[in-house]
Amino acid sequence: MTGIRVLLADDQALVRAAFAMLLDSAPGMEVVGQAGTGAEAVELARSARADVVVMDIRMPEMDGIEATRLIAADEDLAGVRVLVLTTYDTDEHVLEALRAGASGFLVKDTEPAALLAAIRTVAAGEALLSPGPTARLIARVLRAPGPPDPPREHPTGGLSDRERQVLTLVARGQNNTEVAETLGLSPLTAKTHVSRIMGKLDARDRAQLVIAAYESGLVVPGGDRTPGPPDAGPA
Repeated sequence: MTGIRVLLADDQALVRAAFAMLLDSAPGMEVVGQAGTGAEAVELARSARADVVVMDIRMPEMDGIEATRLIAADEDLAGVRVLVLTTYDTDEHVLEALRAGASGFLVKDTEPAALLAAIRTVAAGEALLSPGPTARLIARVLRAPGPPDPPREHPTGGLSDRERQVLTLVARGQNNTEVAETLGLSPLTAKTHVSRIMGKLDARDRAQLVIAAYESGLVVPGGDRTPGPPDAGPA
C-alpha cells in the first residue's frame, strides 16, 4: 500500500520540524514538503503531489484560508485534502476554512496519536468534524456581534425528505453505516443518498455537507432531535 504523502504548512519552523519528525516516524506516512506561507503551500501541493496538506490558518503573504480555497478550486488537485490546524476550536476563521474546502480541523495541542489518526481519516476521503466542536463553532459565529455575513444560498430545498434526513444525520457526525441503521436503509442506499446530496449541493466532501446543513438551518446548533426511521416516504 502506498503511504500517505503529507505537506506541512506553518509559518513556525519549529512547529513544522516537530510535526515532520512525528509523521516521518509513523508507518505509512511521508512528509513530502514544508511550506512557511500559504503561497508556498499551494505551489508545493502542485509539485509534491501531496495527499494531505496540514495547514495552519495564520501565515504571512497568503493565509491558510486562501491557500485552501486555491487548492480546492484546482481541478488538478482534486484528490488533495486539507486538514486545518488552529489554536482554538472556537476560532471563527476555521469556519471560513471549511467553507473554502478544508476537510476538517484540529487544534494544535492535539495529542500525536490523534493527529496521525486525523491525517489517515482525511486521506481516506472522510470529513474530520466532531459534531460538538463544530456546532459550538457555528453557534458562536452565528451569535457574534457586528454585521451579519451575506446570505448564503444552499439548495437544500431541492432535496427530498429522505435526503434531508440523511443530511441531518451526516451533519451530526454519523457515517454511512450509522445513517443506514438509524433510517432502516441498506449501507449501499445510504452511501448513494450521500453521493446524490453532494452532487445536488455541489459539495466537495462531507465537511461541506455539514456546513451546508448548519448554514441552511436544517440543523440547529444545540438541537438534538434525530430524524426517525422510514415513515417519511420511500428510501
